[in-house]
Amino acid sequence: MTTYADAPVANRNAKGKSKNRWFSQVGWRHLVGVLAVVFSLFPILFVLSAALNPLGTLSSTELLPTGASFENFTNLFDKTAFGHWFLNSLLIAGAASFVSIFLSALAAYAFSRMRFAGRRFGLLTLLLIQMFPQFLAIVAIFLIFTTVTDLWPALGFNTPWGLFLLYMGGALGVNTWLMKGFFDTLPRELDESATMDGATHAQVFFRIMLPLVAPILAVTALLSFIGTINEFMIANVFLTNTESKTLAVGMFGLVAGERNNNFGMFAAGTLLTAIPTVLVFQLLQRYIVSGLTAGAVKG
Repeated sequence: MTTYADAPVANRNAKGKSKNRWFSQVGWRHLVGVLAVVFSLFPILFVLSAALNPLGTLSSTELLPTGASFENFTNLFDKTAFGHWFLNSLLIAGAASFVSIFLSALAAYAFSRMRFAGRRFGLLTLLLIQMFPQFLAIVAIFLIFTTVTDLWPALGFNTPWGLFLLYMGGALGVNTWLMKGFFDTLPRELDESATMDGATHAQVFFRIMLPLVAPILAVTALLSFIGTINEFMIANVFLTNTESKTLAVGMFGLVAGERNNNFGMFAAGTLLTAIPTVLVFQLLQRYIVSGLTAGAVKG
């Protein structure tokens, strides 16, 4: 029989068991989440501290800055061609992503909805080409662009349009396969009903299919933009002039020789470089998380 004096002890034991049960079921997830957030914020905090470090060196950078100055940002624009690098990257990444997504959507629609000679061979060829990295063909591409530079200098080395053509061709294969899989999930009744009403293939594609495949277009555009703006290996071979470099090539040059002295400017540049990617993600976020095909066949 439990007496009145034993009640507080029983209550404490019950509360202890309740806390243990909460931690074993839910609490540990909060702990893992907090650790993941701390782990993710650590490099961002270090880069921000380095960008605001008045000395601008790697050896003097601390996790929590003792002083704050925008001198690294000022030196980045005054002592380097960061403005040209930024504009070049935006131009190349934006144009290459848009054109490659458009061409990939056209190819994916044709492979998904039409039956023609060489369709299976073309799909397998695109799949096999993606098994080999593009950098393996850098020697052949270099020789091709050497001739292109002599004949059409505007599309050769040290030009954004030459690198744009190279990026656009390299992304067509994987984007086409991703979009084809999404096109295959759309019911063919949409095409057939539109065709019965007199719509052409172009009208079906632009007015019906493209709005329905907006999520995969957003995902592919985001991946293509991030991959293009961060690409370094090929851009480093094709771009040698200071003003023609992209952000990846130009930023690498800051720390390739004098890593300690230029680390502050490098950190400031990385913060500014992240702005376009974050803006593109925020712009496309609602398309990525939405399921536009859920009501595709509803009247």
